[in-house]
Amino acid sequence: MTKAFKTLDDMGEVSGKRVLVREDLNVPMADGAVTDDTRLRATLPTVTELADRGAIVLILAHYGRPKGVPSPDMSLAMLARPYSHVLGREVRYIDWEGAEEAVATLQPGDIAILENTRFFGGEEKNDAAVVERFARLGDLYVNDAFSAAHRAHASTEGLAHVLPAFAGRAMEAELDALEKALGKPEHPVAAVVGGAKVSTKLDVLKHLVTRVDHLIIGGGMANTFLAARGVNVGKSLCEHDLTGTADEILDAADRANCTVHLPYDVVVAKEFRANPPVRTINVHEVAADEMILDVGPSAVEALGDVLKNCRTLVWNGPLGAFETAPFDVATVSLARTAAALTQDGSLVSVAGGGDTVAALNQAGVADRFTFVSTAGGAFLEWMEGKDLPGVAALIRG
Repeated sequence: MTKAFKTLDDMGEVSGKRVLVREDLNVPMADGAVTDDTRLRATLPTVTELADRGAIVLILAHYGRPKGVPSPDMSLAMLARPYSHVLGREVRYIDWEGAEEAVATLQPGDIAILENTRFFGGEEKNDAAVVERFARLGDLYVNDAFSAAHRAHASTEGLAHVLPAFAGRAMEAELDALEKALGKPEHPVAAVVGGAKVSTKLDVLKHLVTRVDHLIIGGGMANTFLAARGVNVGKSLCEHDLTGTADEILDAADRANCTVHLPYDVVVAKEFRANPPVRTINVHEVAADEMILDVGPSAVEALGDVLKNCRTLVWNGPLGAFETAPFDVATVSLARTAAALTQDGSLVSVAGGGDTVAALNQAGVADRFTFVSTAGGAFLEWMEGKDLPGVAALIRG
């Protein structure tokens, strides 16, 4: 199948060529040590392939928010050693001062991390002078950082217009998965959208009702929809001022023949803490001093039956307050159902978002979904149907 963007397979001979590779190395650190190397490991397919093909690999990345002011505690120099350990080969660090001379000393197969791109104030403004400064260091450009693709920065968008541009392996995998999930999915399509507030995912919900057959709403935002339908949700988290908007979304779903699934049995408690006294009740039986903290077992079983009749699933957000037991039961149960269906080959499952990844890991099924994105903001904007500048530049290129 012909892709809308060029990949490493389209680069031709790269031996001896300088390849600028935009990666996401914005990893959590404590006392100078990387505490989670997930993002470092995600770069391996692209960086090792290019180095093995004889390219001079120059990694562009940001760290933190220096806003154009260089700072030692946000220097990528501190990542050269841990990144070398992950790659299993030497990685050099190159400061912007004297960068061109330093790059000229590199040999085919060498890998180097360039200093924090955000040490330039014009990086986040996509300034032409910064784009040109980056471009002078390379012959080809690879964007492998989907997580930064929703930003039109010099290193994520601008370079794609001045150098031959390609998608890296991680970017390619992400775009392929998203295309299967909402671009050209196999129907019926279900979407699970959870989270605390409707207000943070209004655009997601408005877009999804026009694209999916089943919209499963969970988390605190489900309470706002229940309230819009006249349900007394007690002291549950609820945006009562958005019930009118919830009604509009429900009406739009009706017009699009999208079935919206709200919980009809729920787990409630009078206080939000670990393992308080709880009741599992019909949603119409919530007392004034109770709060809804999870979807009930009957509703979860019914949602599992919905997924069994679907071919594609997009998941963003938990069904309940999953971080606190016992309010993780619904999320874990439905996630395991989705994982089993995926393993059986009957469901394409794509999930993303920080809370979602954490919830799937808690359920022990993250590696059993078709694809789990760690992109966060970019994944959310994709679910909103927005144009991602870093992706659009690759397609136009």
